[in-house]
Amino acid sequence: MPRFITVSDPLDPRIEGYRDIRERDLVGRQGLFVAEGEVVLRLLTRSHRFETLSVLIAGRRRERLAEILERLSDETPVYLADQPVLDQIAGFSMHRGVLALARRSAPPTVSDLLGGLGERALVLALSGIANHDNMGGLFRNAAAFGVDAVVLNADCCDPLYRKAIRVSVGGVLVTPFARLESGKDLVGALRTAGLVPLALSPSGAQPLSRLERPARVAVLLGAEGPGLSAEVMDQCQTVAIPMAAGFDSLNVSTTAGIVLHHLCAA
Repeated sequence: MPRFITVSDPLDPRIEGYRDIRERDLVGRQGLFVAEGEVVLRLLTRSHRFETLSVLIAGRRRERLAEILERLSDETPVYLADQPVLDQIAGFSMHRGVLALARRSAPPTVSDLLGGLGERALVLALSGIANHDNMGGLFRNAAAFGVDAVVLNADCCDPLYRKAIRVSVGGVLVTPFARLESGKDLVGALRTAGLVPLALSPSGAQPLSRLERPARVAVLLGAEGPGLSAEVMDQCQTVAIPMAAGFDSLNVSTTAGIVLHHLCAA
């Protein structure tokens, strides 16, 4: 069982890692990250990739979370605070009443991550995804459709940003991911691992409905607006989702959900 510690002072130094979490997210946490919400905490405590350092919850949630908290080690502190104190610590109204501080694991290299995939593999490859809501939505789809790995280029935002984790409903904690170093060739890395790269674009040459799934495939998606570069598109089989007249694009996470569903059903 974890150690339960009541916190009544929002300035208590023991909960420093939770203070003003919106502002702290912007400047980084020196190898740590904050997870928010009951579902996310459940996945975090089941993960072998991340270490839960402490938990901060509204006291009224202790009984509801008992089954999850029992999975924590005896050394892991669980801080209990009344809702007004919790709100002051976080810097805004924390209606979910559940936070956890965890340590990032050493990320695998892209080659190691992709090299460990089986004969049939589904990979999501992301280029320039800078919006944390979109990143969270993409990882939610990845987890929902059993994606084996996510590869990020150097221009993508941090999947372990608190809001991205929350929007992913913990999917970021479930699906393995790796980031390419700046200047490295995304398509080249996928091809080296024996994956067929499919680039999604409104101008794609083949409708998604006619696509036959390769056994080992990587779905490439770019940021909303600019999309994938012409250089990337030229190296890939290009795929489009036909739409009604007057519309030529979808939200990137919506696109991912449609494409991944098609590939899983193929």
